[in-house]
Amino acid sequence: MSAASYKGLQYDRVLLLCVIALLVISVVLVSSASVMEALSRFGDENHYLKRQLIYIVAALIIGIVTVAVPTDIYEKYIIYVLFITFALLLLVLIVGREINQAKRWIDLGFVNLQPAEILKLVWIMFFSSYCSRKIEEVRETRKGFLKAGGFIAFIALLLILQPDFGSLVVVTVVTMSILFAACARLLQYLIMFVGVAFSIAVVAVLAPYRVQRLLTFLDPWSDPFGSGYQLTQSLMAFGRGNLFGEGLGNSIQKLGYLPEAHTDFITSIFGEEFGFAGMCVLIAIEFLIVYKALRLSFSILREGAIFQGFVAYGIGVWLCLQTVINIGVASGGLPTKGLTLPLVSYGGSSLMVTMAGIAVLLRIDFEWRNNIIQKELKRRYREQKENFIG
Repeated sequence: MSAASYKGLQYDRVLLLCVIALLVISVVLVSSASVMEALSRFGDENHYLKRQLIYIVAALIIGIVTVAVPTDIYEKYIIYVLFITFALLLLVLIVGREINQAKRWIDLGFVNLQPAEILKLVWIMFFSSYCSRKIEEVRETRKGFLKAGGFIAFIALLLILQPDFGSLVVVTVVTMSILFAACARLLQYLIMFVGVAFSIAVVAVLAPYRVQRLLTFLDPWSDPFGSGYQLTQSLMAFGRGNLFGEGLGNSIQKLGYLPEAHTDFITSIFGEEFGFAGMCVLIAIEFLIVYKALRLSFSILREGAIFQGFVAYGIGVWLCLQTVINIGVASGGLPTKGLTLPLVSYGGSSLMVTMAGIAVLLRIDFEWRNNIIQKELKRRYREQKENFIG
């Protein structure tokens, strides 16, 4: 990984440039994709753009604060943050704002707080802390798996009540990925995987609209003006984009035809205006961040099962999964599911939490480059050796 030096401190300049590039794309895309809806709902074509700029400034402030905090502080206090997050998940069920038959947001006036978004990053950090502290238990006993399963069951209950099936899929996959990175026993891992897959299937079947979404995904053109409307409009946008796109601002689908054009389906508008070539650039930037996260985690985990390595791995899987699902849904490769494209889609909670996750990643990279994590590993090995001798 390339490094840069500023006043003697090492940091990942490429990762930072990728984040800046995505934020610039976000501003351009939101300003283009949201014009018609902003004009029809608020009488101001720049309504969503103005709010997105405020969210970006807030996200940058959160990122600056987050990157300044040593990662051992997160490891020490993350359990308390997790309890606060659980409290917010319960609170949203009581006083939450309902949109499209889902109660996922707490209205704070200036922003709709979505606790499920906060949960993604907080859970990655808590479960990474758990795996680093209980690594032998996770690897060698059933107890470690049962604890993980219990946590997931509780989280699943809170998310299904909203309902927020997309966030549940993200949290579950990230959890299983971290267990995989911790070298858990293959048989227990497979048993848990089958159990999770069965549970997800049951939840999907019990809700008729989820079954309808699956059937629509398989053949959206069977009902192009009903359940398949959103996906068919999205596919039309990609089709119009062709190789190099219609040009910035020239999308037709954003003119009231494609719902959620500036949020979950912003990728479709990007594909229409910038074409296949533009999509390749966007995907490359997103996955360069994922590559940076996973490469950093592998470098750390090779030296030892430590908190920072698992966190970097979890963040990489999280960003990768959301990117794949968002683009997969918009292009018809996956069933419709409301997940934002990291750092690009309109939205306050998602953008701020993602920026905090990137800031944590930058902090881990900084500590690794400047040998802070290596010193922590040596200290732990020394303590383990002393305890074994004692």
